Amino acid sequence: AVNMVGLAWYDSGARSFYATKELNSVEDLKGLKIRVQNSDVNVAMVEALGANATPIPFGEVYTSIQSGVVDGAENNWPSYESTNHYEVAKNYILDQHTIVPEIFVVAKSSWDKMSAEDQAAVREAAIESAKMQRDLWAKREKASEEKVRAAGNKIVELSDKSSFINAMKPVY
Repeated sequence: AVNMVGLAWYDSGARSFYATKELNSVEDLKGLKIRVQNSDVNVAMVEALGANATPIPFGEVYTSIQSGVVDGAENNWPSYESTNHYEVAKNYILDQHTIVPEIFVVAKSSWDKMSAEDQAAVREAAIESAKMQRDLWAKREKASEEKVRAAGNKIVELSDKSSFINAMKPVY
C-alpha cells in the first residue's frame, strides 16, 4: 500500500463456519471437509482447526454442500443467507474467525494530481460513503440473521473463542 492513499473502510462482517453436521465447538470441525477460498492462509487456517480444507469456486458451494462434496463452508451472515447456503448447511457456529474490512484506496499518483480542495471533497465523500455503507451493512446483517433464525437453523454463539484462537496460533 506504499503507493496508495487510504480514504475509508467498509464493513464486510465476520466470517463463521457452517455445516451439515452439528457445530458446537472447534472439536466438531475435526475431519470435516470445509470449502475455503483458494488461498494459502485460508487453507492453513482450516487445517489448523483439524478440518480438511477444500478450495471450491464460490458459485459451486451450494451444490457441493448439497451433494456432500464438502460438509460446510464459512462466511458472514449476508453471504450465508443470500446464497441460500443456510438451506443445505443448517448449523452455524459464530466463531468469527475472520474479520476483514474492505479498504477504500486511491492511487497516490492520482491523489497527488488533485488540488487540495478536490482531495478534501473526495476524502469527505469517502468518509460519508463509509458511514452509509456500515449502516446499510448492519441492517442487512440483522435481516439475514433474522431470516436464518426464522428458518430454524441451529446457531451456536460462543462466549469463549479461546479454543479457536489457540488452534490457529500456528497460522500466525
